[in-house]
Amino acid sequence: MKILIVDDEPLVLSSIKLLLRRRGLPKVTICDNGIEAVEKIKNNDFDIVLLDYLMPELDGLQVLEKVKPFCPNTEFIILTAVDDVATAVKAIRLGSFDYLVKPIDNERLLLTMERAYEHLGLLAGLAGSGGTGKPCEVPEPFSEIISQDPRMLELLTFARIMGNSGNPVLITGESGTGKELLARGLHKVGPGSGGPFIAVNVSAIPESLFESQFFGHARGTFTGAERDHKGFFEQADGGTLFLDEIGELPMRLQSKLLRVLEDKMVIPVGATQPIPVRLQIVSATNIDMQTALQEGSFRLDLLCRLKSAHVHLPPLRERTGDIPLLAEHFLRRACEKHHKTINGFSPEAMDQLYQKDYPGNIRSLAQEIENAVILCDSDYILGQNPGWHQEEASPSSPPMLCSLKEIRNKHVIDVLNHTGGDRKQAARILGVTLRHVQRILSQIKADQHLEEK
Repeated sequence: MKILIVDDEPLVLSSIKLLLRRRGLPKVTICDNGIEAVEKIKNNDFDIVLLDYLMPELDGLQVLEKVKPFCPNTEFIILTAVDDVATAVKAIRLGSFDYLVKPIDNERLLLTMERAYEHLGLLAGLAGSGGTGKPCEVPEPFSEIISQDPRMLELLTFARIMGNSGNPVLITGESGTGKELLARGLHKVGPGSGGPFIAVNVSAIPESLFESQFFGHARGTFTGAERDHKGFFEQADGGTLFLDEIGELPMRLQSKLLRVLEDKMVIPVGATQPIPVRLQIVSATNIDMQTALQEGSFRLDLLCRLKSAHVHLPPLRERTGDIPLLAEHFLRRACEKHHKTINGFSPEAMDQLYQKDYPGNIRSLAQEIENAVILCDSDYILGQNPGWHQEEASPSSPPMLCSLKEIRNKHVIDVLNHTGGDRKQAARILGVTLRHVQRILSQIKADQHLEEK
């Protein structure tokens, strides 16, 4: 993130610059007058400008008025010692994101900047649609995530912006919503993109091995320690450490993790000298962290260290418009895995995919598609796949049995209904010739004639 601080007081410039650098924002430029600020803002792509109101020659509002039309993608935050409603209103009308009165609380300033980053992400999402109302594309670093849902695309744009800062990011969401894919995308946009990406399932690490696994151990520390061992923090040095299922970390181990995050130093078990580490922390959980705080199962200070930015991934039931895209993706993958050629889904099959529940979200959908591919013996996935109705069937109800011929005939009729009777289009969907469709229809007509007799 590129940030410009404009203030005619040297102490304010230096203190804010130091604060931002301590919080992992190194790309900070300073300026002590309005005239120079106008030139800098017009000639640079700053993401956020912290702009003092009271300055000689050009005050903050005059600067804002001159540059905002040229910088629609820059957010301005006015800083002033004058607590005046009229001035605040004018600043907002000129395009200021917020208006803060000095002396400014550091945490409030950082929170306002975080909100401004988020707003930038939303603007980028809207801009990506070209004003057509169509969703923008998934940012390239997150290309493994398949979506056309506007909410998801805005979240990914926000994640790209926040990940670029290198600050800790907490990802929440139900199981199977794509938290690790998002974490890998954050690594690609982060300052350690050229370094390693180390993914750790925190809940799978036994408590007795926690320190050795995370911090490493020195040779001879315990029986079997024949050489020095680098822990996860050292392995991820210069890159990203992904702490999956962080909400499952026992309370007695949380203080040990907190110390490393605060000091950015690890001391291997059995060693005496600390080892500095520089890395980005991305964590994820499917539990409600606010509930965990209230119940006393998670430390507030640790959560603050992990949650410089927060991205909550919606469940699949809240982005059902992505089901066709995801289904086609998993179909191609399953066909490649099982060496099959299947051209798509029948309308009935797609309807069933929309109606199903997915307790494991995208992971459940992927399994459904793979099972359908394994069982499929035609060119298209049909709606009568065994198992697709299991959760809807009553245990006391006898199964509805029918012949393959009846299934085929019903499917052909359904496809014809879908195409409005267009036999050529129906043949393309079914993956057969027009003559084949005509033969089936003739057979259906003949069977009905026999039943009437």
